[in-house]
Formats: sequence, C-alpha cells, structure tokens
Amino acid sequence: MYKILSWIIGLALGGAVGALLIAFFVPDTAQEVRQRLVKGYQEALDAARQAQAASQIELEAQLARMHQRDSTS
Repeated sequence: MYKILSWIIGLALGGAVGALLIAFFVPDTAQEVRQRLVKGYQEALDAARQAQAASQIELEAQLARMHQRDSTS
C-alpha cells in the first residue's frame, strides 16, 4: 500500500514540476499556444479529409471494376 501511495505522490509531484517548468520556459503566450494548437488541429483535419476523399475515389473505382467483371462473366 505504501509503495502505491508513494508512487502516486511522486507522479503528482513530477507532473506539477513538469507543468511549472513548461509554464516558465515556454516563450509563447497562452493565446499563441492556443492558436498554434488550433492551426495544427485544422491542418490535421484537412489532411484527414483529403486522405478520406482519395480513399473514397479509389474504393469507388475498385467497386466499379468489380461490377464490370461480374457483368462480363
């Protein structure tokens, strides 16, 4: 029981120290960090949508080829 409690306390203290170090040494303001996060999210979302569209086109082409093969058989 003591080992688990000491592990949890160590984890909490380590997280707090890490958060404080990040807060003190990050050169950007909170607003700038939020803007970068939103921009990164939007870029990832756009890339995912493009990949989905390309995949959909490829799958539709495969389906058309399969239907074409079935109708010629």
